[in-house]
Amino acid sequence: MADADGRCAGAGAKAAVKLLAILAGGLLLAWPAAFNAYPLVFIDTVSYLNHTTLPETPWDKTQAYGPFLHLLHWQVSLWPAVLAQGLTASHLIWLAQRMVLGVARPGAHLLACGALAALSAAPWFLATLMPDALTALVPLALILLGFGRLTRAETVWVALVGALAIAAHLSHLPTAAAMVALTALLARRVGPVLRAALPLGLALAVLAGSNLVAFGRATLSPHGSVFLLARLQDDGPAAAVIRARCPDAGWHLCAFADRLPMDSDTFLWDGTSPLNRNADGSPRPMGGVAGAAEAREIIAATLREHPGAVAGAMLRNGLAQLLKPRVGDTLGNEHLALSARIPIARSFPPRELAAFDAGLQMQGALQARAAPFLVPHIPVLLLSLAGALWLLWRALRARDTPRAALLAGALLALLANAAATGALSKPHERYQARIVWLLPLAVMLAALPAARRETAP
Repeated sequence: MADADGRCAGAGAKAAVKLLAILAGGLLLAWPAAFNAYPLVFIDTVSYLNHTTLPETPWDKTQAYGPFLHLLHWQVSLWPAVLAQGLTASHLIWLAQRMVLGVARPGAHLLACGALAALSAAPWFLATLMPDALTALVPLALILLGFGRLTRAETVWVALVGALAIAAHLSHLPTAAAMVALTALLARRVGPVLRAALPLGLALAVLAGSNLVAFGRATLSPHGSVFLLARLQDDGPAAAVIRARCPDAGWHLCAFADRLPMDSDTFLWDGTSPLNRNADGSPRPMGGVAGAAEAREIIAATLREHPGAVAGAMLRNGLAQLLKPRVGDTLGNEHLALSARIPIARSFPPRELAAFDAGLQMQGALQARAAPFLVPHIPVLLLSLAGALWLLWRALRARDTPRAALLAGALLALLANAAATGALSKPHERYQARIVWLLPLAVMLAALPAARRETAP
């Protein structure tokens, strides 16, 4: 009896230490929120808050991240949401350590989370309330499902995290598909592939179902054609099609053919752009929604008539995106007074608005105060790239599939993310910075010696 009691006490102590390590890791990974004295926000955050507080269904975003935020803030405080993001990432990192090493150790976990917090982009996105916080969790979750030797409860949890992360942003879909393909290549068994594909299937169902309810179309993106058109006219091929076919085509954009091409962001968001103005100069309300059907026609014509030019532009944009991994363009206070501040003032207690206004970001001081912390990111990323290639070669030679999966998954995720965001949108630093922290994580874990596989987690 004494032995049994001792074993139970020992197991309870181990579970408590594990929980504390994951909690501490989550806090480390969200430290910029404490540094700012408030969760970081971006201009897009307003759409996700309005989604459930007005409510107002966003036409230009998916319908997953807004309800996720509401589940945690309940119009009281945004702190639980940012803490949840850090804790979720910490738990997946714990499981990744166990996958690679055979056992997860609290000390090694805190070391990994601390290194990511100090030397990578991870905390600057995990502390920000937008879907970019979940981008790196997509490949991490799918790799764990394929190779992590998870318990049944862990499998359900990781699959749900993966599904939420994929559904939160359309650009996550290609990365998820790439991870499923990698799982098939490395595992060569049906089970791991099905587990890795489960979150992708769930996300596709959520996207199609939510769009059917909101917009009457069971599609992944009822208005996504507008974003691709913005990119294709900026690159030139779609602008050439519009000039060649107008005015006979009868398109709304025919009246503005002489203004194209233009910057894709200006095309999408500027109030004076052809998308958002009528031919007589009057405003065109919800121009992105109104122009979606026409955009599909122009895109189809562009792909038929200029496939080589489109492919070349997508390749150039993808390469440009790959070389933009710096944190910074989400830290300013531009437009925040006219975006995120409004739903906080309208729907949250006065103390929450006061805290938001007092934060470094809203005061315009965050970028300068954060600058010294961002200096190590690029050198660490370059060293991690070299280390990842060397460690991947060693893992493949040793037939260490979990280690190879984590390293190859990180490298492939960076390429897939750059291809998706660069080809379908304007390259921005935040699009690549949000995912590059996977590389130093993979290198740190893969460089550690493995424990005996039979050791209990």
